[in-house]
Amino acid sequence: MNSRARTPWQDSEVAIVGPGRVGQAMGRLLKEAGIRVRFVAARRLAAARRGVRFIGGGEPLALLNPRLLEARTILLTTTDSALPEVAKALAGTGVSPDAWRGKVVLHTCGSLSSAVLQPLKRRGAAIGALHPFQTVPNPTAGVRNLRACYWNIEGDPAAQRLSRRWVKALGGVAFHIRRTQKTLYHLAAFLVCPTLITLMEKSARLLRRAGVPEGVARPMLQRFVTETASNFATLGAKRAMTGPVVRGDWATLERHLNALRKVSPDVVPLYRELLRAMLRLVREQKAEGKRLKGER
Repeated sequence: MNSRARTPWQDSEVAIVGPGRVGQAMGRLLKEAGIRVRFVAARRLAAARRGVRFIGGGEPLALLNPRLLEARTILLTTTDSALPEVAKALAGTGVSPDAWRGKVVLHTCGSLSSAVLQPLKRRGAAIGALHPFQTVPNPTAGVRNLRACYWNIEGDPAAQRLSRRWVKALGGVAFHIRRTQKTLYHLAAFLVCPTLITLMEKSARLLRRAGVPEGVARPMLQRFVTETASNFATLGAKRAMTGPVVRGDWATLERHLNALRKVSPDVVPLYRELLRAMLRLVREQKAEGKRLKGER
């Protein structure tokens, strides 16, 4: 007999529905944390089996198999667009009127609140949302990135309590926002993830045009952007801002625009908009500096 006492959440079971990148990564991490992954369900049984292989546990099931209700917790890791339909379909399973009572249903979609799970709440389940503020390009990267990351949680009290226990088990930080602000929250993530990748690719193309080898350009950009992000976290935007806009070097900015018109004219409108945003930030920085100087 194992002498170490197990906490209640370690003895709980979870069924993962929609085992894509996030579902597979979370399944493996939860399993490693001592939570039993009992079922992995998908529209196609082949996808469920693939999820089971990556997670290292669980029984593959078809999406609406009533056996899902044998697990106390259901984790929906479908895409945002599929979630309303899946929630409605799942709510139709279970013959008994009390089939969903006592269950906790969580989803991991960033742009939708727990309200999308109302069909399941009406059947008696506690509902919630658990979203990692992190990028998951594939399951393996997700296993690495989802450890010790930040998680937005909201929903019914029972769902929030379970979410906080899971986040703690993964070494992460949980924070709460109102469900009405979920779109704004997701927009914030969008502005610094796929957009950053797009900007880095544009930058890499310019570096290649300038003669920098690709094997140098990508790791060089990685280090540059990582240090920039570190400065932002440590100093804040206004103190971390550097470059010709801060210096008022308009001649350099004009050379940038002339070069872009020749080699990448599609980037010119984006460059101009970014310049406007930078100028507003620099003006705010200078106004704040004057105010602080006047208070001394």
